[in-house]
Amino acid sequence: MQTVQSTARRWLVGVVCAVGVQAAWASASAVDFSDLVEQNAKAVVNISASAKAVRSKPSLQQQQQIPDIFKKFFGDDFGMPQQRDRQSFGSGFIISKDGYVLTNNHVVVDADKVVIRLNDRRELEADVVGTDERTDVALLKIKADDLPTVKIGNPDKLKVGQPVLAIGSPFGFDYSATAGIVSAKSRALPNESYVPFIQTDVAINPGNSGGPLFNADGEVIGINSQIYSRSGGYMGLAFAIPIDVAMEVADQLKAGGKVSRGYLGVVVQDVDRDLAEAYGLAKPAGALVAKVIPETPAEKAGLKEGDVITAFDGHDIGLSSELPQMIGRAKVGKKTPLTVLRDGKPQTLTFEVASLPNDADDDGGSTSGEPDIDSLHISIRNLNDQEKAQLKVDGGVVVMQVVDGVAADAGVRPGDIILKLNGQAIKETKDFVAIARKLPVNKAVPMLTLRQGQPKILAIRLEGKETEKKKR
Repeated sequence: MQTVQSTARRWLVGVVCAVGVQAAWASASAVDFSDLVEQNAKAVVNISASAKAVRSKPSLQQQQQIPDIFKKFFGDDFGMPQQRDRQSFGSGFIISKDGYVLTNNHVVVDADKVVIRLNDRRELEADVVGTDERTDVALLKIKADDLPTVKIGNPDKLKVGQPVLAIGSPFGFDYSATAGIVSAKSRALPNESYVPFIQTDVAINPGNSGGPLFNADGEVIGINSQIYSRSGGYMGLAFAIPIDVAMEVADQLKAGGKVSRGYLGVVVQDVDRDLAEAYGLAKPAGALVAKVIPETPAEKAGLKEGDVITAFDGHDIGLSSELPQMIGRAKVGKKTPLTVLRDGKPQTLTFEVASLPNDADDDGGSTSGEPDIDSLHISIRNLNDQEKAQLKVDGGVVVMQVVDGVAADAGVRPGDIILKLNGQAIKETKDFVAIARKLPVNKAVPMLTLRQGQPKILAIRLEGKETEKKKR
């Protein structure tokens, strides 16, 4: 089971696997899961994956340090530290009578040998049909017939608060069951942009990676995959891959041994309250396009920086994290409509889904008084030719210093490169000043920046000089 750890606001992904016997909430413990466990335990398997260590030969200097007498009896690598074979354990479940098994990619990744132990104690060596790192799904195959299978459910019907149960092998304790409830749906995790995780409070511990998550009807609705933890152990936050996502991956792995997913070619960010006002949105929702990557479906479709994508193929977008999940599952080659808000007006663009490589309305704000650009409290300078070449831009200004003020409140940091303000390109410092002096007062406007080479749009709200005097 992978672990998503939090330390000083940082997310770290580690390896963990899970499930021990405990009920987390009274609502879940009140449900009698005994029939469910009895009917489905036979289709749950224990997985052992091993990889032989790569033993490197000692260098010439290291060989010279070994006395000849020891070389004669023990060989040239005597005294060298020996790497141990790597072994990992996890869980899985049978999805077809002829021996196809689903588990997590991180359970079997780089394994030389995978052994599956069935409920009847048989141990069979498995072939790895294919793996997909992005979704953390692996498809295995064992040579057996008439095997017990699980029933596949529909995660879309799952509701927050409903009871769920997991079966797996925590710390080697085979066929342990734990129960809990659905805590949330469609969770996006760092570095996991293609999976809308199901969050539960089911107890997850090392050994259950790849095990099934059941609903109260005995249907598999997810694969237990990760936990969120500061300690490395269970802390009440577990995440499962929706079974429909996993089955789509499995079908592609079965058909060709690899997975292709949809690709648009944009960098997007969430829309906060100020950006919603800046772009004329009724509420903070949608995916704000911070960058359009050249020669991609996004560029061909006519998407522009500053567009707010509000719907994909008729499905509304609330958070920017929902967009890559939708596009990733779209059929490659399909022509799909995108609804965007541009200059305060909705438009519909059509783009053709490509395969992922490698694998504002101005009437809303007050305009009384002049904008007080001194309230930005920043110092800026022009980019030199070397910086322009390195960043591949033809203009912009570098933020040298930021003190308390409007810019700091908007999230501007020293080192940021400001490329556009209110949709207008900035070549040098005089452009920034000229544009800032014409901004609407008391109304948020977008500012396109580069931070550590990545585009980021911030919302700047300048107050009027008259308003500032009254405040003081």
